[in-house]
Amino acid sequence: MSPSSIDYQIMWNRLIAVVEEQATTLIRTAFSTSVREAGDLSAGLFDRQARMIAQAVTGTPGHVNAMAESVGHFVAEIGAQSIFEGDVYITNDPWKGTGHLHDITMVTPVFRKGVHIGFFAGTAHVVDIGGRGFGPDAGEVFEEGLLIPISKFAEQGQVNDFLLKIVRENVRTPDQTVGDMFSLAACNDAGNRRLQAMLDEFDVDDIDGLSEFILEASRRATRAAIARVPDGRFDNTMQVDGYDAPVRMQVRLEIEGDRIVADFDGTSGMSAFGVNVPEVYTRAYACYALKCAIAPEVPNNAGSLEPFEITAPEGCILAAKRPAPVSVRHVLGHLVPDVVLGALHAALPDTVPAEGASALWNIQISARASDPESGLPSAEVLMFNSGGTGARPTLDGLSATAFPSGVSTMSVEATEHVGPIVVWRKDLREGSGGAGARRGGLGQIIEIEARDGYDFYFNAMFDRVDHPARGRNGGRTGAPGGVELASGEKLRSKGRQLVRNGERLRLSLPGGGGYGPPEDRERKRVEDDLRAGLISAQDAKEIYGFDD
Repeated sequence: MSPSSIDYQIMWNRLIAVVEEQATTLIRTAFSTSVREAGDLSAGLFDRQARMIAQAVTGTPGHVNAMAESVGHFVAEIGAQSIFEGDVYITNDPWKGTGHLHDITMVTPVFRKGVHIGFFAGTAHVVDIGGRGFGPDAGEVFEEGLLIPISKFAEQGQVNDFLLKIVRENVRTPDQTVGDMFSLAACNDAGNRRLQAMLDEFDVDDIDGLSEFILEASRRATRAAIARVPDGRFDNTMQVDGYDAPVRMQVRLEIEGDRIVADFDGTSGMSAFGVNVPEVYTRAYACYALKCAIAPEVPNNAGSLEPFEITAPEGCILAAKRPAPVSVRHVLGHLVPDVVLGALHAALPDTVPAEGASALWNIQISARASDPESGLPSAEVLMFNSGGTGARPTLDGLSATAFPSGVSTMSVEATEHVGPIVVWRKDLREGSGGAGARRGGLGQIIEIEARDGYDFYFNAMFDRVDHPARGRNGGRTGAPGGVELASGEKLRSKGRQLVRNGERLRLSLPGGGGYGPPEDRERKRVEDDLRAGLISAQDAKEIYGFDD
């Protein structure tokens, strides 16, 4: 007897638990701090047609929504006739994966009673993939590291040892990188085991019917949500730092009935440096922004993503062409939701937040012995750090919180454990949240120094230094970011730079924009902010009119 709609609803709920266990397995077995500490990953289940039907809540929208497209590329490259039980497929191709070489995507076909019924896929950010390292200085993708084309990591249970040798000989952290590859394979296997147990319980041998139920229900609910948004054309333009020149990000939303199109025509052309964004990543974050504001309660899958149409002119910085450098595509990619939500604000007032710091302030540290003859080992350290989010119509922004990526910050202890550095300071940055009836979230101040015997190079990939987050509806801008030594010497916000032993790197992360006029902020909120050290007495008096 075929499952009923009630059965399918129960199975749908169970699938969320299945993919969450898949993600948890990856976190527990990963070698890289970016995965096990920050959760920079994605995990999901796909049907035989390579359509994502369930994704883990754990993970980033960029990974998840880009991975939703990438599995189709795997099927096209491998070919249905070459998909075998026990296979595992791999790539980090930026244009067929999730946007840059540091993300490895692995796909495992699911078989039941000898019949292919679907796929599990997972993505993880690895600390090193060779080349120049994680940073924006490359002139072509070829300089940014090892590109693994869509290929078989394992065929019918036999791991491709030659592929592992190539990886090991081309990266600085061979054990970490190869270990994370096996972690991805393990997480897909964990998902498969739980899926098989569920299918046993419901006495079902495929997921075709379940997939159609999920996708149609999600598609229908999303289109109904879009239909409730007023029709019209809504534009927004935002200027951000870029690398060597400011970047113009421009979008037009066209909403008609249950259809919505986001077109990035008018956006700046490609950069000579690695801040370019493959269109798959732009689509991922544009969809995420629209879905958060319009249909937040609908589960994320191919059905709920389908109604959002995203286009960008080929060759613009948000639709970079191969072989453009794309290593730090997250910097502009994480700013895509701000420009999209700014356009949506005209259609849905009092719904979307002010602009935030948005782009992660990731820092890749290459620790090297001050004396090359000392024999001290080198180390690669990756830190994820976040500024403040924009204030919301009814709530303050969140401090030191990653939006839109949603990743966590690695703990200081975990970071210091993997390399010879000391994090001397990690404080909220007083006064960095944009003033408003609702205050923007605060950034933070971080100070880092190499341990005795070491210098370190760091790859800066920071934005919102020259163009801080704008407030909304009368709210003020958040504080701009800053990069300097503790001595006060200014450093560049992008590119590889040296910090010698005894010097401290100081990062001042940007704050989010405020929402509404500052004079409308309740006195008690100002008092609470002042007492907590979130604003200065001077700001309380001069901006908010608070005077004891």
